[in-house]
Amino acid sequence: MKLAISGKGGVGKSTLAAALGLLMARDGRKVLAIDADPNASLAGSLGMPVEKQKTIIPISQQISLIEERTGARVKQYGQMFKINPEVSDIADKYATEHNGVSLLVLGAVKQGGGGCACPESIFIRALVTDLVLHKNDTLIMDMEAGVEHLGRATTSGVDLMLIVVEPGQRSIDCAKKVVAMAGEIGLKRIAFVANKITSVADEEFVRNALGDDKVIGMIPYAEDLRLADRNGKSVLDGLDSGILKRFEDILGALEKGGGK
Repeated sequence: MKLAISGKGGVGKSTLAAALGLLMARDGRKVLAIDADPNASLAGSLGMPVEKQKTIIPISQQISLIEERTGARVKQYGQMFKINPEVSDIADKYATEHNGVSLLVLGAVKQGGGGCACPESIFIRALVTDLVLHKNDTLIMDMEAGVEHLGRATTSGVDLMLIVVEPGQRSIDCAKKVVAMAGEIGLKRIAFVANKITSVADEEFVRNALGDDKVIGMIPYAEDLRLADRNGKSVLDGLDSGILKRFEDILGALEKGGGK
């Protein structure tokens, strides 16, 4: 299974990505989680200690590696470089394991202009393409709102784009924009999960806005999740059994082809 998880900032993408990754690892699967959000927080959601997080250098900041593989100097423009650098060994060499999940942090790419094809962005795009199309692991990609790291070449390898929303109009509007962007690159296998639900009215709002058949899960607002974040624990540590079952049900729906 290969999932791309997107949505407006702050809706709980990393919470869902971590929960699904940890549940899959608990079941004995080999899980690779990719933090493709510039505001990386997936390590914390997995329960990785702060000191261990500090040892992670995002791939986009591995300057020597990028220069070696692309044959170009980073932050220099108008130069020739490889557009298909060797990336097949990156996950094995640079991922950090915690709680049974291997985590690869991509980091932000500072470009010199819109659509600038710099060595860093070419390298990251090549890496994501390789992971999606050729890596046999279960793959979960925690993305910012959009399809920045995906392209037409990779959509065939993505089983589903899972968009996380909360019961608010701005979150819904953002989700619809992501759906439109995904459609532009041919990614039409999309489902939604609603987070921070506090009432039946919240549920009805989300289902009416997005379509009942496309919403595969509702996660209530949970104090347990807030405390886990504050205390540096994984999202599943000490989680109420009812909330845990919601995550398990979402995983079950995904395994049955939910949203397709």
